[in-house]
Order: sequence, then C-alpha cells, then structure tokens
Amino acid sequence: MMRIGLLGCGNIGHIIARHADGFEISAVFDKVHKRAQEIADISHGQAYENFDSFLAEDVDIIVEAASVSAVKGYAKTILSHRRDMVIMSVGALADTVFREELRELARRSGRKIYIPSGAIFGLDNLKIGRISPVNRLLLRTTKNPDSLGIDTGSRRLLFSGKAHECIREYPKNVNVSVAMSLAAGQDADVELWADPEVDRNIHELFIEGDFGEAYIKVTNVPSPENPATSYLSALSILSLLKNLDNPMVVGT
Repeated sequence: MMRIGLLGCGNIGHIIARHADGFEISAVFDKVHKRAQEIADISHGQAYENFDSFLAEDVDIIVEAASVSAVKGYAKTILSHRRDMVIMSVGALADTVFREELRELARRSGRKIYIPSGAIFGLDNLKIGRISPVNRLLLRTTKNPDSLGIDTGSRRLLFSGKAHECIREYPKNVNVSVAMSLAAGQDADVELWADPEVDRNIHELFIEGDFGEAYIKVTNVPSPENPATSYLSALSILSLLKNLDNPMVVGT
C-alpha cells in the first residue's frame, strides 16, 4: 500500500485523513504540532515536530496541503531528498523562476511533481493549448465576501488581470487560475468577484481556440470547517492518490 507523508494539517488534510482508501498516511507534519497530532490520531500515522525527521520517514510521496509559503519553504528540500510530491497550493508556481527551479530539480532527481485539478474540471483538455493556440482563457470566480475576508453589500469586482498577478493579492482563493495557466501553457485572465447573494464558490471557465469554444461552470460546496476551501479540492487530491499506481491512465 502506498505510504503518504502529509505536509499541512488544516481542513484539506483532515478530509484526506478521514477518506484515506488505497493508501496510508504514515507521517504527518505541521508547524502547529497539535494539528499534526490530531490527524495522526485519525490516520494512525506518526506526527513529527521536526521537518527533517518527517522527511526521513519511509514514504512514497509527500502531499502538500498547507500553503503557498509551505511550498516555497519545503518543496526544494523534498525533491532533493528524492521524494515525489503533490502540490495543492499551486499558486506558489506562479513564480516562474521558482517553478523552473522545481522542474529542473525534479528532472535531475528523477522525481515527479503532481498538481491535482483542485476546484475545477477540464484541466486535461486545457493541455491542447500547448499544441494548438488558445485565443481566450478566462477564469471568472465568484465567492461570498465572508470567504474572502471582506464586507460588501452588493456584487463587486475585486480583481481583473492575469493569474500571476491575482495570486499575489489573493493567494488562498485563486489557485485554480494558476493550475489553468500551467495546463494551457499561458497566463490565464482572471476576474474575481465578491457577491453576498451566493453561498457557494463559482468558477466559470471560458476557452476559445482553433478547436472551437468551451464554457465550464463549476459550483463548489465550501468545506464546512473552512468556507475559503472547496470540498472538490480535497476530493481531487484523493482521486489523484488513488490512481497513481493504476496501470490504466484515463484523460491525460
């Protein structure tokens, strides 16, 4: 059975631990050790207070479910220690220099970096953008103001611009825009809206190119413990982990 090292013990980490099937969480690390111990109690793994000790554990892959800063702080060390890695906080990869450093480090060490689909659908198909031109690539995200930490009584446009710019201002809310950009091979346009009338996170994808046109709307149920996180994001990691050793690969 695949052995997982879990980096980050917030809402997504708890969902992964509660729904682990086909893999086991054998090592857990969080800067707040109490949170790591909570997940270790659920998963029957070992909680570590020291990152180096966590990294020394015999695991097959390390799953980051923490933050952009955690990716920036730990990803290079993880790859240097010849561990495959799942990056949930894909906003860290909006930094092109950092992204290429990770890509080259993974190549040299023979490791893989996996990026789950997160809170949207259709990433596999966006890869056509690396082969055939995509002329329009827009993500329009609408969230309740509470999940964005703001107060507004009406629908309001908070940001309009490129994904790499948006992620700097809203690092916890538009990771999906960076995932879209990486899949298509070009920086996605982003609109971020706050709307007090919505109680779910809404992502609308607009894609146009030589292939034709596509429109995808995803209405996500927020995680009960953290309205800034979608339940679909956690499920996408679970799906990725369950299928890593599947000999038949669908939709890549």
